[in-house]
Amino acid sequence: MFIHLGGEKIIRASELVAIFDVSIEKSSKISKQFLSHAAKERHIEIIGEEECKSLVVTKTTVYYSPISSSTLKKRAHHLLV
Repeated sequence: MFIHLGGEKIIRASELVAIFDVSIEKSSKISKQFLSHAAKERHIEIIGEEECKSLVVTKTTVYYSPISSSTLKKRAHHLLV
């Protein structure tokens, strides 16, 4: 099964680790460190040119998605039930 993250980006549902609202990057020190490390290792991908609304963490990459975290969670839930 696959999850559409916005733009032309689709991932396998089995690769999904977590979905967060983009505000998490400003709300905790640990999330800032995690994202900083991912950026340093070049494991971040920004989808499209629209405003980013969510962070999608997979086994290998962190995606900044223009789709809200609640919508992505609903999509993932339908696939995993």
